[in-house]
Amino acid sequence: MGLLERLKTDILIGDGAAGTLLYSYGIDRCFDQLNLTHPDEVLRIHNAYVEAGADVIQTNTYGANYLKLSRYGLEEEVSKINRAAVRLAKKAAGEVAFVLGTIGGIHGAGLHASVTEEIKRGFREQLYALLLEGVDGLILETYYDLEELTTVLKMARDETNLPIIANVTMHEPGVLQNGTPLEEALKQLDTLGADVVGINCRLGPYHMVRALESVPLSKTAFLAAYPNASLPEYEDGKFTYKTEPNYFIEFVRRFRDQGVRLIGGCCGTTPEHIQALVKGRQYLVPIEEKQIIKQKPIFIRERHLEKEPSLFEKIQVDRSIIVELDTPKHLDTDPFFKGAQALKEAGVDGLTLADNSLASPRICNATMASLVKKKVGLSSLVHITCRDRNLIGLQSHLMGLHTAGIRDILAITGDPTKIGDFPGATSVYDATSFELIKLIKQFNEGISFSGKSLKQRTQFHVAAAFNPNVRNLGKSVERMEKKVKYGADYFLTQPIFSKEKILEVGEATKQITAPIYVGIMPLVSARNAEFLHNEVPGIKLPDDIRERMAKTEGDPMQAKQEGLAIAKELIDVAFDYFKGFYLITPFIQYELSVELSTYIQEKRTKAQAPV
Repeated sequence: MGLLERLKTDILIGDGAAGTLLYSYGIDRCFDQLNLTHPDEVLRIHNAYVEAGADVIQTNTYGANYLKLSRYGLEEEVSKINRAAVRLAKKAAGEVAFVLGTIGGIHGAGLHASVTEEIKRGFREQLYALLLEGVDGLILETYYDLEELTTVLKMARDETNLPIIANVTMHEPGVLQNGTPLEEALKQLDTLGADVVGINCRLGPYHMVRALESVPLSKTAFLAAYPNASLPEYEDGKFTYKTEPNYFIEFVRRFRDQGVRLIGGCCGTTPEHIQALVKGRQYLVPIEEKQIIKQKPIFIRERHLEKEPSLFEKIQVDRSIIVELDTPKHLDTDPFFKGAQALKEAGVDGLTLADNSLASPRICNATMASLVKKKVGLSSLVHITCRDRNLIGLQSHLMGLHTAGIRDILAITGDPTKIGDFPGATSVYDATSFELIKLIKQFNEGISFSGKSLKQRTQFHVAAAFNPNVRNLGKSVERMEKKVKYGADYFLTQPIFSKEKILEVGEATKQITAPIYVGIMPLVSARNAEFLHNEVPGIKLPDDIRERMAKTEGDPMQAKQEGLAIAKELIDVAFDYFKGFYLITPFIQYELSVELSTYIQEKRTKAQAPV
């Protein structure tokens, strides 16, 4: 009798974690490789679960795809590792248990980019290897990203008629991280051809039962649940799980009452936990009907911010000027606020505040943005780097910015710490700039990264960086277009020092509908020019500009005037191609930005005057 036939009449017990046991043995490396290097250890785990009474066991292939194995230099071993895993599982299962080929999610619990063709190829290679060895079915598990799971499910369904189990993973009970209700997600998987749909990992049995209360029974797909043993504790450099196996006994009935017919274990579970599930299953039969407890709808209240338009809204209406004014590296803020006041009086639309630029610590830009708004009455575009904050910190920061009434954010990856004042500091990079843009847009829907309601929609407009100072401008424009797809509303370029480059960028980006602030940075000395050209990532100066600045060596006043002249020439060219001007103030010499701002406004007035 096949797996699906058994599930029609019985509650089946799956196995528990393999990685947890291997980790407890002191093994902390690529678990999938052990199918080749330590097959006896893997077989010992399978045998332990079969002896505990598991009806279904999984192959040790959770991370055995091209992308994950490439982290260990094992990308060419995908087929060998997967096929060896199936043989080991089948040897342990004999005629007693079904063997499921495990295909785990790639993206994990982090922010997710789109499912690329490379990812699809990786999944397909693993899928073929598992099918060639004759598994009894497939289990797709630990997918936080519903798009990724549906993609893999479609691929698998096209290749086989074997039973497929598709399990999603949630940060919060009852909702996926993109805000999709669990019942809706499982319905999608059912429609796409999964024979068993369910949940695994992250949550313990208590919260999994709660999450399933809103899930109706399907006529075409059975339900599965693979809870974690508990939340992990961190002791002596290791993660441990303290839940007593007997705690699982009572939850078999609770899962059965929610319609679950396949119950196993995920992180932290052991053969003892599976024995407890087997014990709890005694005398239980599956249910055919259940009462649904509907989840409370997500409540999101609109927050009405002040009527002053954001910087994004301003550039859509008219030409706009923003000025980058670095927050201090020390605690003397007087020059900064003096500069902000002068720029306000000069008529700029707002400041743009970098986030520890060049990986050097400065006063928090969010704090300074709030103070500038209060003291000077000037809006700010606040930069957020992925370098300095993990996913927890990023979300906390976004909530703080919203609460402070800040609406414009520049999402950037951030310079690596190695180039800054503290090269030994850790660069976080939990997210890329693309993923951060996507997260901010999810906040605008009132949904956190975990899928939980924020109870308000944020009202952020997201700027993104565009570096035109590259050899292949087409590639840079492609990245720009990709950022638009992720939700970028407008762009700031790196400073441009060439008239020819401005013309080239204007032509290359004419199809981009998102507004662009072109970066203009007045040079202040020959040394400044050489430093920017040779030592600052993303900036290159033409030879003629460097020569012009070199002639001012030893005359600071002449150097500044020449730098201003060059900047005005660039503005003249950019005026016909871009609506926004992004002035970068060197060394907080705001009087240079004031002069350039006045110059732009005079040109704007002349352009608007009737002929």
